[in-house]
Amino acid sequence: MQQFDIRDDFYLNGEKFKIISGAIHYFRIVPEYWRDRLEKLKAMGCNTVETYVAWNMHEPKKGQYCFEGMLDLKRFILLAQELGLYVIVRPSPYICAEWELGGLPGWLLAEDGMRLRACYEPFLKHVRDYYQVLFQILAPLQLPYGGPIILMQVENEYGYYGEDHNYMETMKQIMLNNGVVVPFVTSDGPNDESLSCGSTKGALPTGNFGSGTEERFQILKKYTDGGPLMCTEFWVGWFDHWGNGGHMTGNLEQSTVDLDKMLELGSVNIYMFVGGTNFGFMNGSNYYDELTPDVTSYDYDAVLTEAGDFTMKYYKYRDVIAKYTTIPKVNFSTKIVKKSYGTLEIKEKVGLFETLLDLGEPIYDTFPKPMEKLNQNYGYILYRSRLEREQGIDSIRLHGANDRANIFLNQKMIATLYDRELLEEKKVELPIEKGAQLDILVENMGRVNFGPRMENQRKGIAQCVQINGHMHYNWEHYCLPLDNLEKLDFAKGYTEGAPGFYKFSFEVEEVGDTFLDFEGWGKGCAFLNGFNLGRYWEMGPQKRLYIPAPLLKKGWNEIIMFETEGKVRSTIELKDESDVG
Repeated sequence: MQQFDIRDDFYLNGEKFKIISGAIHYFRIVPEYWRDRLEKLKAMGCNTVETYVAWNMHEPKKGQYCFEGMLDLKRFILLAQELGLYVIVRPSPYICAEWELGGLPGWLLAEDGMRLRACYEPFLKHVRDYYQVLFQILAPLQLPYGGPIILMQVENEYGYYGEDHNYMETMKQIMLNNGVVVPFVTSDGPNDESLSCGSTKGALPTGNFGSGTEERFQILKKYTDGGPLMCTEFWVGWFDHWGNGGHMTGNLEQSTVDLDKMLELGSVNIYMFVGGTNFGFMNGSNYYDELTPDVTSYDYDAVLTEAGDFTMKYYKYRDVIAKYTTIPKVNFSTKIVKKSYGTLEIKEKVGLFETLLDLGEPIYDTFPKPMEKLNQNYGYILYRSRLEREQGIDSIRLHGANDRANIFLNQKMIATLYDRELLEEKKVELPIEKGAQLDILVENMGRVNFGPRMENQRKGIAQCVQINGHMHYNWEHYCLPLDNLEKLDFAKGYTEGAPGFYKFSFEVEEVGDTFLDFEGWGKGCAFLNGFNLGRYWEMGPQKRLYIPAPLLKKGWNEIIMFETEGKVRSTIELKDESDVG
């Protein structure tokens, strides 16, 4: 029986073992490319791969589980083992990861009074239910049972969030009860307060940081009780949010020096080895002074690009790693090509208002309800009402609204409110006729994934709509998760300047990675053969959406663009180069 221990160092079967790991999130990469990314990780000299586990993907609805396709966690772990890699799993209910609500399911927020990441029994019950299923997969894959998993994390950067040590102990015990036998770690910011708040007895504290290795390891050493030093997230780049002015990059020269020092003094997990993509509506957001939703690409200026290409960082890091281990010879087995499929013209189009009833049935209520109360987690929601008593609209205000609202009067856009604009009354001063139709299209831009605002992330309108100072009642709700676009009827008409769907088709002889250039379009999301590629927004920095070849098929393919601002051009382009800003 194989054994992994933590004493004064890491020990694998009694021999000292230096963890040289890289982060790969299986849920951000199509499974056909897992082998390619793992082979490249091994070829850089890494002996371990680390991954988070995204709860919201594996349990999209309470009690409904998915571990297939892109979410086949067991297959990913066994593939790593096949290639001779060990695995670190971070299954904590919260992962941050610039992922929607930090990986927590949006449906948690349907419950009034829900408290996250603390000894709040309704939350812990959901964790227990989920872990019972998850660890049926993970427990047999631990090293003592013949699998490759050598470490598991109890919680993630908890010291940045709270100080409920009973919660940390409870989380550890839930994992023990579900069969965890490998050693535990925690990971926190490299400062006294974070390490003090986030650590728990029986788990090795590790640090997350991107520079200042010696200084930060000195602080960490005070908490390891003589155990090994490890940076569990060596940040080699950073993430982009919409409107940040350009693609974020790390300091390669300095990070190379820091990596060398980490391997001299301890162990490392490089975050990210390859970032991948926030497909669908899975990007997270941060909120300090303002909302900053992350872009679709999670390139992260990682060691490999979003599309898995080698970077200068790869070669520099490989040279450093070669000082501490033998670099293996690896034959890359996955053929990947990039293709330009040229300019595509709109084939069909239909307006959202015209096809609304094809996408969802109206739900009636006196008050506007948020998505979560209507069993919806992601996408858009449209609120509709008739103005029977108002003589005009002088002002409108949405209370408890998140994140971005397009407001229409008789299907003509009259205002867009985003983030902090939703906290204020909007002056519009428009005459209306009795029975005028008011529509409010609200987009969930990605729930905040860090900090106390996570508990206040209901999307849509959670309180009320004020018109001319009074609350307006009686609403139709149309849930638009956009997971049923096959129901679109493109024969139903179209209104210029309003939200709409645009269909493109193109024939493929050889499939290859390609990149959707959305120049000239405003804001929305794109779908390829029914797969949600993610969001686009003209404000950048990202200018093209990554389309991995396995999402294409030989023969005819279909792209649908959902444009919310009514800003379109007659074409899109599929190019053979990325442009993340």
